[in-house]
Amino acid sequence: MFELERIRVAETMRRLYDRRLTTVSGGNVSLRSADGYVFITASQSDKSCIDMRKVIILSPQGENLTPNLKPSMETQMHLNIYKCRPDVYAIVHSHPVYASTFAVAGEAVDSAITGEARYMLGNVGLVDYHIMGSAELADACAKVMSASNAAIMAKHGAITVGKSLFEAFDRMEVLENTAQINYNLRTMGCKARLSDEEIIEIDNFGKQ
Repeated sequence: MFELERIRVAETMRRLYDRRLTTVSGGNVSLRSADGYVFITASQSDKSCIDMRKVIILSPQGENLTPNLKPSMETQMHLNIYKCRPDVYAIVHSHPVYASTFAVAGEAVDSAITGEARYMLGNVGLVDYHIMGSAELADACAKVMSASNAAIMAKHGAITVGKSLFEAFDRMEVLENTAQINYNLRTMGCKARLSDEEIIEIDNFGKQ
């Protein structure tokens, strides 16, 4: 069932690992179809070589149609985000080093340092800490992502959304690059960023 969708989810997860945006056991990826089916990476799967056989199918009602696979502990987090964001069809959650550094520090990443980062990410949200896989984390993450396309999850990692798997992945890669630039600027003692006028211009450009 849904072979193409499951292949694409697995490919995106492998790509995250290949780009050093997550660990072999960390993170998860999901895709929502136009008719409400959700495809998400299974729990305890090797992210370096995951294939479609390790991608779960959930019905529009949330029923696991692949009962031989254990759902990711973050499944409810994905479902909550989809519920509050009808425009979102893909979610990427991972643990990239620089974004996770800001997560441990409990600080959001400033996207207003380059035009690309601001355009791709908008305001980067910050999700309060809750234990992984908990209902509290699922609710807190959905609340932040209702108004953000990218967020830092305190003491945890990062999450991005998009209209496609490519867009969600792209935002995660841009978020990590932006986090690294933020870190580098701090080590340089530099506070350079876009001006208020430049931020407004980019934000308005994104609405065209």
